[in-house]
Amino acid sequence: MLAVLTGCTGTTPFFGDDRAPGDAIRIVPEDGAENVGAGTRLGVTVPDGRLERVKVTRIEDAEHQEVPGRIAQDGRSWAPRDSGYRLGLAGRYTVEAVAVDGDGHRSARSTTFTTLVPKDRFIGYFKPENRSTVGTGMIVSFDFNRPVTKRAAVEKAIRITTEPEVEVVGHWFGADRLDFRPATYWEPGTEVTVEVGLRDVEGAPGVYGSQRKKVTFRVGRSQTSLVDARAHTMEVRRDGELVSTVPISAGAEKRTTYNGKMVVSELHEVTRMNGDTVGFGGEYDIKDVPHAIRLTRSGTFLHGNYWESPDIFGSENTSHGCIGLRDVKGGSSDTPAGWFFERTLVGDVVEVVNSADRTVAPDNGLGGWNLDWPRWKAGSALR
Repeated sequence: MLAVLTGCTGTTPFFGDDRAPGDAIRIVPEDGAENVGAGTRLGVTVPDGRLERVKVTRIEDAEHQEVPGRIAQDGRSWAPRDSGYRLGLAGRYTVEAVAVDGDGHRSARSTTFTTLVPKDRFIGYFKPENRSTVGTGMIVSFDFNRPVTKRAAVEKAIRITTEPEVEVVGHWFGADRLDFRPATYWEPGTEVTVEVGLRDVEGAPGVYGSQRKKVTFRVGRSQTSLVDARAHTMEVRRDGELVSTVPISAGAEKRTTYNGKMVVSELHEVTRMNGDTVGFGGEYDIKDVPHAIRLTRSGTFLHGNYWESPDIFGSENTSHGCIGLRDVKGGSSDTPAGWFFERTLVGDVVEVVNSADRTVAPDNGLGGWNLDWPRWKAGSALR
């Protein structure tokens, strides 16, 4: 269409002057511009007549995306519909404009420019996984590979919506960790959508995000477990109703288990546990720990234990800080450890009480439920 329109104008002067057809259509950034910054104004104007059509396309990784815009009421200018629109970095833009003068003569102009390719990028690693079903204590957690100094911009670029609707607030732990949660545990059946719009967001001077994606997950049934380190028991509740009381063995006197609320972040049918990795030297190295459920980043697990006498479960605390349940070598669904493992989701809450240790830090794993709502909201960069 543009080629035909341009051909039809021939050498007819446009807007009553002697410029070449289409020259009076002014487009910024200018044709052929390179390394254009994200904050550069994008617009099309004509000094006389009116704009009939403007199409702006961003081309990135072979993907074409039209920039929504509107022509002003007087027809003299076009601008992005979003007044705060910022150009996408590392991309190529094409602008196609058609204008009509007072005599009804049409003229067209087409330009191209490219935007800055940042040298430094940052990304956020986050959980849970797309389309997963999680427990009611799930916290959406981002770990950034570079320190973030412009926290408000980054937090604003991550949008979390729910059905049914519930307020979800972010909380920063230092410069590289951002967690999101509601005031109380999620309601079972809640559908959660996480929209990550970090691409081209400046997280620190000269450092821009590279992610644009959408993740959804569903909150499953409610299951919470209360570990009483003094009584050597774990009460498992579904939807508030007591399902089972399981005998456990928590941390020994000099290697106590954290108190507080901990959220399941990983499930392993079998894993290796080596004391060297968590500061216990060569005190243990068990290559086939069955039914291992991670509760903290520092190494607290709830796991099957086949190497201790069955008599200790429910009567003694013998571990190095983990919570042990009776199991057999190789694991079995018929043991307390196997029974609990098969009924556990990432996002379930395990709370420990009556231990001689301190409360787990809110950033040790998904421990954010140990902060009350006012303190949690105080950690948002948007408040």
